[in-house]
Amino acid sequence: MSSPDFSLRAAALRRMACVFALGLLAGGILTQAGMAGPDPAARLLRDGFEGGAFSPRSGLYYRDNAEQRAGSYRFVQEGARAGKSALELTVVPHCAPGALRCSERAEVWQDTRNRVPYEEGVWTALSMRLGAPVPQDDHRYVMMQWKREIRPGAEGDFSPFLALRMRAGVLFATIESNYHPPRPGLPRPEKGQCPRGLVPVWLRPDTGQMRFLVAVGAGWRPELAREFDRCSDALRLSGPGFLPAARPVWHDYLFYTRPGPGGEGQIELVVDGRRVVRAEGVIGAAGAGLGPHQYFKFGPYRDAHQSRWTLYFDSFARGPACRAVAPAAVCAGLGE
Repeated sequence: MSSPDFSLRAAALRRMACVFALGLLAGGILTQAGMAGPDPAARLLRDGFEGGAFSPRSGLYYRDNAEQRAGSYRFVQEGARAGKSALELTVVPHCAPGALRCSERAEVWQDTRNRVPYEEGVWTALSMRLGAPVPQDDHRYVMMQWKREIRPGAEGDFSPFLALRMRAGVLFATIESNYHPPRPGLPRPEKGQCPRGLVPVWLRPDTGQMRFLVAVGAGWRPELAREFDRCSDALRLSGPGFLPAARPVWHDYLFYTRPGPGGEGQIELVVDGRRVVRAEGVIGAAGAGLGPHQYFKFGPYRDAHQSRWTLYFDSFARGPACRAVAPAAVCAGLGE
């Protein structure tokens, strides 16, 4: 027959064992979800937007701030790209009509624990469908963007080093870098295009930045490239450079992002398994007040407007290698 002291000690040991086991289980879940481990770039993050909430395997969340009050999100079960549901993100009018420096957003962010060191490479896959009707006006629309952290109190507003945008119902992609004066003697664009080996660029010396036009969608016309009025050799492009038409159908996007303000940057943009463009050269910004990580956010972002705008997303994944987030055949075609 056991003594009372022995029974108490045995019960205490059983409780400690349960706590330890739960701790191991939680640690395993966190590691599987990509929320533990020393190198965020090595983590595999995923979200199929199933189950009516963001998956703990993704580190994604809907940000709640003043600009996001124009937006909303829902997990919808009709018309998903894969599985049973997709993520719907919508903005409605929130700014005063004609307001300057007022934007409307419904963006999903990655939490800070999963942000990747700025000059490390990482692969991101995400499917997107434009909601109907697709805006046709000449206005600023952004669907996906990659940025560098900015420390509190930093001066200036640094644009995304990679962005997927839309203007007048046409998709286009841009890359941003620090400002570099163009070499003397380079030609100007003609009908929105530069000679082979050069890239249309919008010089913005007042902000210390410049923006390259690296890919355009069906329906692109010279008047949409009016800001990109110089040619630059600071970025090297390969690939056809054509994005799909801006229609309410699903497309599978794949990106590789490795900023390099000193000229060692590289970006891959792939749609539906085919390379749109590879960019190499000066990518992203360096300077005082900038943080050590890159981060990704997606969803509708625009200047003040008086209409409703909706985007749908599905099948998010981020990882250290192409084959961790995309089909092996696609990666093989990219040489990965």
